[in-house]
Amino acid sequence: MSRKTSLWLLLPVFGLLVWLVLYPHLFVLGDSLWIDGALSLDGYRTFFTTRAELEALWGSVWISLGSVFLSALIGIPLAFLFTRFDFPGRTVFGALAALPVLLPPLVGVIAFLFLYGESGIFTRVVQAVLGLERPPWRLVGGWAILLVHAYSMYVYFYLFTAAGLARLDGAATEAAESLGASRWRIFWRVTLPMLSPSLMAASVLVFMTSMASFSAPYIFGGGFRVLTTQIFNSKMSGELTMAMVETVVLASASLLFLWILQRFERNREFAAVGKGVSAPRREIRSRLARILVPALGVGGVFVLLLPHLTLVLVSFVPEGAWTIQILPTRYTLDNYRALFSSPQLWTPVLNSLQMATLATAANLVFCFVVAYLLVRGRFRGKGSLLTLTMLPWALPGTVIAIALATTFSAHEPWFGRVLLVGSFWILPLAYFIRNIPLVAQAAVASFRQYDPELDEAAHSLGASWFTTMRRVAAPLVLPGLMAGGLLAWVAALGEFVSSILLYTHRSRPISIEILSQLRAFDFGAAAALGVVLAALMTVVFALGGRYVRGGLAGGRGVAATSGNPPPS
Repeated sequence: MSRKTSLWLLLPVFGLLVWLVLYPHLFVLGDSLWIDGALSLDGYRTFFTTRAELEALWGSVWISLGSVFLSALIGIPLAFLFTRFDFPGRTVFGALAALPVLLPPLVGVIAFLFLYGESGIFTRVVQAVLGLERPPWRLVGGWAILLVHAYSMYVYFYLFTAAGLARLDGAATEAAESLGASRWRIFWRVTLPMLSPSLMAASVLVFMTSMASFSAPYIFGGGFRVLTTQIFNSKMSGELTMAMVETVVLASASLLFLWILQRFERNREFAAVGKGVSAPRREIRSRLARILVPALGVGGVFVLLLPHLTLVLVSFVPEGAWTIQILPTRYTLDNYRALFSSPQLWTPVLNSLQMATLATAANLVFCFVVAYLLVRGRFRGKGSLLTLTMLPWALPGTVIAIALATTFSAHEPWFGRVLLVGSFWILPLAYFIRNIPLVAQAAVASFRQYDPELDEAAHSLGASWFTTMRRVAAPLVLPGLMAGGLLAWVAALGEFVSSILLYTHRSRPISIEILSQLRAFDFGAAAALGVVLAALMTVVFALGGRYVRGGLAGGRGVAATSGNPPPS
C-alpha cells in the first residue's frame, strides 16, 4: 500500500473519527466547564461536595467490582465443569449456559423481574410455602442490581475461561503431577496463573459493562444511586451542567479502571511451553461424583435459564390474568396476534430492524477501511487511529448518548454541529459509534490472517487498489468482518441505554416499547416483545454464524493455496 493511498484513505477516516467520536466528548467537557459564559469549576465543586453525587460514584464502582466477583463465582466453576469433566448432556448444556449472551440487557432484566420480583413466580412460591402474608423480599436496591448483573454477565467469565482451558497445554499439568503436586496446588500455582489473561479480559468486560449498565439500576435501583441513572435524572430535570459533569466523571472512572487493569495485565504475562495438546477431560470414577457432577452442571444451567422460560410463559398471559396467583390463570396467543397486527407494537420492531441494519452496514464499510489502514497502511500515527477506534468501547453508552445529544442539538455547521436530536438518524448514529470497536477488531484480525503477498500479486498484475480490495481483500476478510457485524447488529437491535436518552416517539425502538408496556402493567405484551426480540437475535446469529463458519473454512482453503506452489 503506497503512502499516497494511505493518506487519501486516512484523511476522511481520521476526520470522521475526530468529528463523531472525539469532538462530542470534548464538547461535553467544555460544557461542564463553561457556566454562564465563563470558565468555572463550580460544577465539579458541587459534584464532589454533594453527598448524593458521591454516593452515585461509589455505587457505580462497588456495584461493578461486586459484579466482577459474583460473575466469576458463577462463570468460572461452570467453565471447569463443562470443559474438564465428561458426562451425558455436557455439550448441549454447555451451549445452553451461554444463552444469556443473546438476550438484550433490558429483556434479561424483565425476565428476572417476572421470576424473582416482588410479585414474581419464585417469590410467590416461597411466600406460599412459608405461609407469609407479604413477599419474603423486595427486589430493589444494590443487592438486586448485583444479582441481575451476575445473572447476565457470568457468560463473559464462562466463555473466556472455557476458551482459556481449551488452549491450556496439558503438559504443564502433567509436569506438576509428576513432581507430586496435589490437585489444589496445581490449580492455584499452574492452572489459574495460565488462565490469568482470559480472566483479566473477562474482568475488564464485566466491569466496563457494569459501569455502563442502565437497565438494571433503572428498574431495580429504587433509591440506590449509580452514575448512569444519575445522569439520566439530571438531564430529565433540566440540570444540564450537572449532567455534563456526571458524564465526564463516569467516563474518567471507566478509563481509569481500564488503564489500571491494562498496566496490571502487562506486568503479569505467562507463556505456555509444551506439546500444544490441551488437557484431557477427567473421567468420573466415583459413583457419587457421577451423580453430583452432572446434577451440578445441569441443575446450575436450568436455574440460570429459568428467567428465559419465565419470559416465554408470561408472553402467553392476557392482560389481567395474573394478579395475586402464583401462576397465571389463563393463556392465550392474543399478545402475539396484537404484536403482528397493531402498528403501535409492530412499528418499534420495524424501527429497530431498520436502525440496527443501517448502523451495522455503515460499521462494515467504515471498519473495513479502518482495519486496512491499521494493518496494511504505512503512515505515522497508527496509535492515535487505534485509540480513536477503541474509545467508544471504553466509554459507557450513557456517556456517548449525552455527548451526541449535546453536540448535535443545534445547526452550526461552522462548529461541526448538525441538528440531529429529534430526528430518526440520531439513534443509528449512536449505534454506529458504539459498535465501531467491535467490528474494527474483527476486521483487523481477519486482515492479519491472510498473506499480504496476495495484494502485491494483484498489483503486479495491473489491478487497481479498488479492484484489489474488491476481488482479493474483501472475500478473505468478509467472514471475520461479518462475525463482528453480527455482534454489532445484535447489540444495536436491543440497545436501550442510548435509546432512552435519544429516541423520539416516531423513532422509538423495541426496547423503549418494552419499557412502555411494563409501565402500563401489560406484562404479557412486554414479554411477547422480549421473546420476539430474543428470537430475532437468535435466528440471525445462528444463520450468520453458519455463513461465517463456511466463509472461514473457504478462506483457509484460499490461504492454503496462496503460498508457494506445490512441486510438480
